Amino acid sequence: MKRYAAALILLLGGGVICAGAQDDVLQRIRAEALERSQVMAMFDHLVTAIGPRLTGSPEYKAAADWSRDTLAGFGLENARLEPFEFGRGWVLDSLVIEMVEPRYMPLIGYAEGWSAATDGEIVAQPVFIGDSTAAEVAAMNARLAGAIVLSQPLVQSFVRADRLQPTDSDTPVRIGAPPMPRPGSRTQAETRQVTQTLRDAKPGVVLRGSAGEHGTVFVLGRDRGEDALPSVVLAAEHYNMVARMVQRGLPVKMRINVRTRYLTADTNSYNVLAEIPGSDPAVADEIVLIGAHLDSWHSSPGATDNADGTAAAMEAMRIIQSLGLRPRRTIRIALWGGEEQGLLGSRAHVRQHYAGVSHAAARDKLAVYLNLDPGMGPIYGWYMENDAEAKTLFDRWLEPLKGDGARRNIPVGIGSTDHVAFREAGIPGFNPVQDYVTYDVRTHHTNVDTYERVQKADLEQNALVLAWFAYNAAMTDARLARPTPR
Repeated sequence: MKRYAAALILLLGGGVICAGAQDDVLQRIRAEALERSQVMAMFDHLVTAIGPRLTGSPEYKAAADWSRDTLAGFGLENARLEPFEFGRGWVLDSLVIEMVEPRYMPLIGYAEGWSAATDGEIVAQPVFIGDSTAAEVAAMNARLAGAIVLSQPLVQSFVRADRLQPTDSDTPVRIGAPPMPRPGSRTQAETRQVTQTLRDAKPGVVLRGSAGEHGTVFVLGRDRGEDALPSVVLAAEHYNMVARMVQRGLPVKMRINVRTRYLTADTNSYNVLAEIPGSDPAVADEIVLIGAHLDSWHSSPGATDNADGTAAAMEAMRIIQSLGLRPRRTIRIALWGGEEQGLLGSRAHVRQHYAGVSHAAARDKLAVYLNLDPGMGPIYGWYMENDAEAKTLFDRWLEPLKGDGARRNIPVGIGSTDHVAFREAGIPGFNPVQDYVTYDVRTHHTNVDTYERVQKADLEQNALVLAWFAYNAAMTDARLARPTPR
């Protein structure tokens, strides 16, 4: 009987309310999320008004400033930017890539992030080295200088399968994005040799094909410093077309002009933080953290990766604040920069505030981190990181959301997103299970991660689930187990 009674109460601001009052809170959150939502206005601003948000770019800084100001406008406290060292930024000012002989055709392609600029416009017959050995490429050194180089074999393996939905079956499935096909038969050592030959030869521009189909181009990039060459990723169909023509000895010519700039005046990037203070003096200094990454890649506005997560997290905070729910613990939001370059913003935040012996007390006060990133569509549940006790708690919180599209929590964990930074430091962190249909093959890190991929009802449901879980985490007497630091 005591266990039954305990399950029906909830501490709120030092007082006690029954399960009926808890149900009332959920109904209020649901009504605010579904009837008075502002999530699409925020999503639209990120995707339409600001667009791609590459870390270190002016657009990323504009998104960070706007997010801070918007959160402050909702009435959240201490809305702020937290800088961390990132490195030089990069801007693509313009790109021309065309086939001009034996016929004209504009080509689908995107400069890789931090690509160097070409030395003006290059009009030339491309050199195909995709089928050459490392030794053969080295022997072509003189031909490669200043040339348009097709650097890889024809694209014959494509990303054609999305990851399976973990909530569809009790049978374990592979978690995480499908691996990118490896082009050609060169070993890693041979690939490094070819790369070094190209750096030494200094071609005019290096081209490679994408593993996407139907004009989908996967585009990433990193700062290679003084070794940077002009580099462009072509849609597989266009890369293969040009390469086949060269192989047949046809008189192919291309026109390419890549104009880029490096930004060095401010080498910081910025995380965005704001909070709703806790109301219970006994636990008000404990933190429930929710977040998403604000940055994207540059070939699209990053609608599903991760404007949707950012907008839903901001909307969850607005819902809690607008309803005056007064959580016992402080609920804080964090929007991360540099996620696409290796969780840089979240890891910098953890190092500054939570990692190591000197931050043991602060680390102990961070109750949980709830992250929203991989996938799109409804939140079906959470990856529970093999934490059985947390799953019991999350199962209880998920149950009343079954009518809102929730299904079940998954025992296993997921990697490669910002909650990992917290788990590495010994802080419980979790990420939801969402849909992956067309996410892996079409939108994730591609040129078609656009507005049209996202549905209003999904974002409203995301905000509802995140607000409910953040509220429950801020109210519970339970303490989540600490993962082993790595």
